[in-house]
Amino acid sequence: MATNRQAAASTNPWRAPILFGVLAILFVLEGTVRNSMFSGSWNTSLAILNMGLLSAITALGVNMQWGYAGLFNVGVVGFLAMGALAPVLVSLPPVEGAWAAGGTRLMLALAVGLGTLAMAKLAWTRTRSGIMTAVVLIGGFVAYRWLFDPAVIAIEGNNPARHGNIGGLGLPVLLSWAVGGLFAAAAAWAIGKVALGLRSDYLAIATLGIGEIIVAVMKNEDWLARGVKNITSIPRPVAQEVALQRNPDFVDFAASWGFPAAEASGIWVKLSYMSLFLVVLLVIILLAELALKSPWGRMMRAIRDNETAAEAMGKDVTRRHLQVFILGSAVIGVAGAMMVTLDGLLAPTSYNPLRYTFLIWVMVIVGGSGNNWGAVLGAVTIWFLWIKAEVWGPAMIAALTGPLADGPVKAHLLDSAPHMRFIAMGAVLLLVLRFAPRGLLPEK
Repeated sequence: MATNRQAAASTNPWRAPILFGVLAILFVLEGTVRNSMFSGSWNTSLAILNMGLLSAITALGVNMQWGYAGLFNVGVVGFLAMGALAPVLVSLPPVEGAWAAGGTRLMLALAVGLGTLAMAKLAWTRTRSGIMTAVVLIGGFVAYRWLFDPAVIAIEGNNPARHGNIGGLGLPVLLSWAVGGLFAAAAAWAIGKVALGLRSDYLAIATLGIGEIIVAVMKNEDWLARGVKNITSIPRPVAQEVALQRNPDFVDFAASWGFPAAEASGIWVKLSYMSLFLVVLLVIILLAELALKSPWGRMMRAIRDNETAAEAMGKDVTRRHLQVFILGSAVIGVAGAMMVTLDGLLAPTSYNPLRYTFLIWVMVIVGGSGNNWGAVLGAVTIWFLWIKAEVWGPAMIAALTGPLADGPVKAHLLDSAPHMRFIAMGAVLLLVLRFAPRGLLPEK
């Protein structure tokens, strides 16, 4: 009986509109009602929504890999970080003196590194000799380091207080979103060529490690994006709040709606971001839905459900896995570039797996893996709860501990209140797995 009820609920055509409607009401309450549960600020509501939309794009990328092909990618944080590099390397202006100090030598070193890998592959293909391949790799590595190390030292020594990095190309920031996808796709191709032949549990371990390696490189290679010194003032595709507040026409427009200029400028900027994010999100969903309903999508799901049968039908499973792994990672990279553009800051130390891998997986599972709209619903819902749990958790603990006498137990509970968001995410995940194991919007 329970299975029949779950199946009937999952096929209910009103299920998705109702759930999205409830979510919309929560954001309206956040913007209009001011009490212990809601902020009553449209700036806060729109800020949560914008990060929810970016999380939805990330969840779509993970859903392509897991929901379409059953690939367990636990290195989401690494692909987000790869995408985050794009606005720095594409949209920031060039750093004066960096290219003259070591830019040409750096590019030559990178070319030698790539050439070494290509030659090593060619040597192995032609000779099948491990000794010859090792000679090529060792010789290429020595040449690479001979070129690379002096170039990096020169670039990082160029005005290190303000720069110490190579800088960007000064191109439009919207272009960097697509480049972020290309960066993540290139990393996914390199990782996939090595790791996709592994079993699913080994693939998870490999992607987890590689994701952490990518973040570690960003933290330690100052020439790339200043490492832990961070990059600020990343160009934005929308107006600056200060510029709007100095515009008399905008001040009059804000006054006509009953808003102070400072508050209205924040709302306007967040609405501008929301419009851009929605366009990107809807385009990705459209393309993903078209792909899912095409012969390619049906083939991917057939491979996911039974790899042995698909191989027996002549399908190249590893090649198809590589395709969907690259596509999903590219979408994650686009989201990473957009996040940096929204914040205007690249801080490698902020890329932790709990926020950028575990939470994304919770979004996909809660929303319904294999369903693109489910991934979006789960992402926005979980992000809203993640933010509000930081407020609701301490309030709930304070209410529960109110009758208790002052003492170490009460003090411990109150001190632990900020960690309620982790308990809340675990509780939500357990409830969904118990009562809706296929997610809020299951795959059809």
